Amino acid sequence: MDIEQNQAELIDNFVKQASAQKGTALGSVILEATSHPSLFAFSEILAVPTVAELEGTENSVYLKVLQLFAHGTWSDYRSNCSSLPQLVPDQVLKLKQLTVLTLAETNKVLPYDELMMELDVMNVRELEDFLINECMYAGIVRGKLDQLRRCFEFLLWKIQFAAGRDLRPGQLGSMIQTLSNWLGTSDNLLVSIQEKIKWADTMSELDKKHRKEVEDRVEEVKKSVSVKAEVEFRGLEDIYSEPGGVMDYEEDRSRPKRRRHPRS
Repeated sequence: MDIEQNQAELIDNFVKQASAQKGTALGSVILEATSHPSLFAFSEILAVPTVAELEGTENSVYLKVLQLFAHGTWSDYRSNCSSLPQLVPDQVLKLKQLTVLTLAETNKVLPYDELMMELDVMNVRELEDFLINECMYAGIVRGKLDQLRRCFEFLLWKIQFAAGRDLRPGQLGSMIQTLSNWLGTSDNLLVSIQEKIKWADTMSELDKKHRKEVEDRVEEVKKSVSVKAEVEFRGLEDIYSEPGGVMDYEEDRSRPKRRRHPRS
């Protein structure tokens, strides 16, 4: 099952659970959702009316946790940990994975130093183990570790693949602009491809025409040579067959030779 289909099924399940709970009871649902190893999108859960109603109540901390996992990073948690509950190990892992996805949105080559700072990792070995075991093997990113340059290279763009995160507030406009720019570039590329195809078709027709002209010319030369050879052959036949023409060698041998008389 691919990651998108798995995400959709998990989201649907947690949306149903959240819709059936209120207040404090939502805490366990949100904890389970933010700890699940295969769930990386939370906007649909945030949009559930019972979850939105947590705003301004004594249980609003659950809403803040869900918002953190929808849009935030590990650095955001460290900056606001005094107003948030302590995360369990599975939540810590999930938030660090989401942090890598956030960094991948704008940086297709991630330096080790930046990653270690953002993920609060102490050494390169620990960082590489995390990227391999918890990111690449988990299927949320694909890339390669460049130990010589000390960076995580996302192939193709440098980063080959990264799962998407929820849109942050105010991010929709910039995404629409990005997609519009991409659409314009795609349209221009399509026009260019069509022009190349048209040019190739034209060149193909010209090549066929030229080839036909050459073949016709060759046939004409063949016919001309054949006619000339036939004419020359008939001319020789006429010379050998007419009276007084070239005498046959056998005929010449059969004639008696005249004797020469000595002069007196």
